[in-house]
Amino acid sequence: MALDSVRDQPRAVDLLRRALDGGRIAHAYAFVGPAGVGRMTTARAFAETLLCEQAPPEASLPTGSRPDCRARVQSGQHPDLHVIVPTPPESNPRGARAIRIGAIRELERQASLRPALGGRRVFIVDEAERMTGEAPQAFLKFLEEPPPGTVVVLVLPGVRAVPATVISRCQIVRFRPRGGERTATLVAEALALVQAARAEGAPALFRRTDRLDRDRAEALIDGCWLLCRDLLLARAGAPAALLSDAGRAEELVAEAQRWSDDHLLAGIATCRHARETLINNVTPRLTVEMVVGRLLARAA
Repeated sequence: MALDSVRDQPRAVDLLRRALDGGRIAHAYAFVGPAGVGRMTTARAFAETLLCEQAPPEASLPTGSRPDCRARVQSGQHPDLHVIVPTPPESNPRGARAIRIGAIRELERQASLRPALGGRRVFIVDEAERMTGEAPQAFLKFLEEPPPGTVVVLVLPGVRAVPATVISRCQIVRFRPRGGERTATLVAEALALVQAARAEGAPALFRRTDRLDRDRAEALIDGCWLLCRDLLLARAGAPAALLSDAGRAEELVAEAQRWSDDHLLAGIATCRHARETLINNVTPRLTVEMVVGRLLARAA
């Protein structure tokens, strides 16, 4: 089962497995937890299970008869899987990212169509808390009468991030923060990658990203994200206890001197964008190399 690939979230995975095994699949889920804990990874694995492993009887082809189904889901090319992410206004590419009424109307349109392959349509709404204007109310109306065979997954930082009327119509799946040891490991790996690329150039980066799969790429990008956070804290003179690894405080303080606050904030934005691109058919290795390259281009 695709959910076997999800790490560090046994309770969330168990809840979803029980729903699948019992045939009690809700029409809407809210995957709630902090960034970097595997909400999107789990959402994609859940979608893969729904579309490729447990297709309903009305599916156009029997489950298991499409060997490329998993590859389509993982690459973002499955016609019955739709991922909605915040975008800037069309008139201002640098404007605030949001999920606007147009995106919800398109979701409604896609949901009204007959599934192309799987007998279901799965919609993943990343950063659903960024719905603005009329979007939350329109989405609420959609949840009140969803088309048959539609499953929606909202990815949220907390249950209060969207109106209570929306969250009340969702099955909540909570994701626990990953342990401090794992966070410290991610930051250490990201710092080592950045320092190796700085010292040895592209060859070191290529060696360390060889045969990189999607899960590993996500972990490295999360590590870069957390590294930028730690460096911002170090620049602000924060206590070592607030860092991902207090034992590396001196090393992080020294590294922080190579950066400016603006460069670190831009680095966090780069990591966020990279996480979004991994949803689509983007090479994991290329994404990680792009992130590290852009970080180094900004550092002193």
